[in-house]
Amino acid sequence: MNEVSLQLDTRYVRDERLGDHGLTEEQIGQLTPRTAEILQEIATERKQGQHRFRDLPHEKPQLDEIKQIVEDYRDSTDNLIVLGIGGSALGNIAVQSALNPLTYNLLPNHQRRGPRLFVLDNVDPVYFEAVMQLVEDQWDRTLVNVISKSGETAETSAQFLIVRDRLIKALDEEEARKRFVVTTDASKGTMREIVDREGYRSLTVPEGVGGRFSVLSPVGLLSAAFCGIDLDTLLAGAAAMDEAVSNPDPQANPAATLAMIHHLYMQRSKRIHVMMPYSQQLRDMADWYRQIWAESLGKIRPADKVCVGPTPIKALGATDQHSQVQLYREGPNDKVFTFLEVNEFDCDTIIPMAFEGVEAMEYLGRSDEGTLGGLLSAEKRATELALLASQRPSLTIRFPQINERSVGEFIYLYESVIPIMGKLMAINPYDQPAVELGKLLTFHFMGRKGFEKSPMEG
Repeated sequence: MNEVSLQLDTRYVRDERLGDHGLTEEQIGQLTPRTAEILQEIATERKQGQHRFRDLPHEKPQLDEIKQIVEDYRDSTDNLIVLGIGGSALGNIAVQSALNPLTYNLLPNHQRRGPRLFVLDNVDPVYFEAVMQLVEDQWDRTLVNVISKSGETAETSAQFLIVRDRLIKALDEEEARKRFVVTTDASKGTMREIVDREGYRSLTVPEGVGGRFSVLSPVGLLSAAFCGIDLDTLLAGAAAMDEAVSNPDPQANPAATLAMIHHLYMQRSKRIHVMMPYSQQLRDMADWYRQIWAESLGKIRPADKVCVGPTPIKALGATDQHSQVQLYREGPNDKVFTFLEVNEFDCDTIIPMAFEGVEAMEYLGRSDEGTLGGLLSAEKRATELALLASQRPSLTIRFPQINERSVGEFIYLYESVIPIMGKLMAINPYDQPAVELGKLLTFHFMGRKGFEKSPMEG
């Protein structure tokens, strides 16, 4: 068996000090048979071609092509711009910030593992132009990855039109064409038509893989590969987690365990789910989590037309101990907390001894935990126990280290929780019908032909 490195610690949802806010073995046991049925349903559906994201770590679609693109462009590229939004951006950002220095773009060329990376995940003009100014004299050494399955996403299309125009003006049409790699549908859609007409180099969004489940596909892997991240190890971590989350025993299956805990708490009106990494590197993983949790699980339940779903919240330890924990301890007891903890950081910093006799300073250097990593770990333990004292349930996902393997495991774990939660909640976790109206209204306000009449008018 290929053991996973992540550890799931659920002691503080089961602790008797939680009183009525804790979960008992009996309560979990009552949900276990239905969850076991769900795991069997998912296993059967996978054989029928459903849950396509589950196969990505094994199929490794276009992995060789991705590596070849990196090889072809590495020596001629100082800047990589990714144009995408939502699932076409959040995973790229999360993997990059987890596995490369947070100061990556500030490093000189010889200290970086690849080009500077700019993921333009919004159309705010000030934000957009700030990046344009950084690359305006380097268009000949800038590669643009446009990510849009259909080509119908207004934000990405607008960015593409602007960047294409500036590339053509800075170079010429033929040279500009060489500076694009487009990730889109294999055979249909507006962007595929443009790719075929213009002759852009392209990668494919795998069929049946939605945007928020696509980070382990060419959608997320190209930028990771360009920035020196080991794709084989990232996917190996995901594959190892697949084995763990395919375990038919729900209480030995980490995805099923997470789903059961959250579902049971939702039934008890704890519908706010806080993810709080105690690591700056994992901060953007909480952003990625928010999308996959919100867009997958916030639905109108077909059977009774009831609006259901959790509200995911992002916090950061220890920063948000000073901005949110007051609410979390004394506000409504309607939340479940998930801490992300790191056993061993890539580096650590010793706190020096100074100001002898000034206890408020001296204890920090005197402590056996007298490093910044030790302080952060102590702060996490203090926060979960303070929450426990207020009868607020929490669980911990522990990373032995932050590396390609553990990040691949984490991504795959949370992707795999979603279909289990969907079945427990009796909703479809793969669609997002409530997003459509906003898109149609945008087309209307921007004057797209065929959308002259507002969809609000019926």
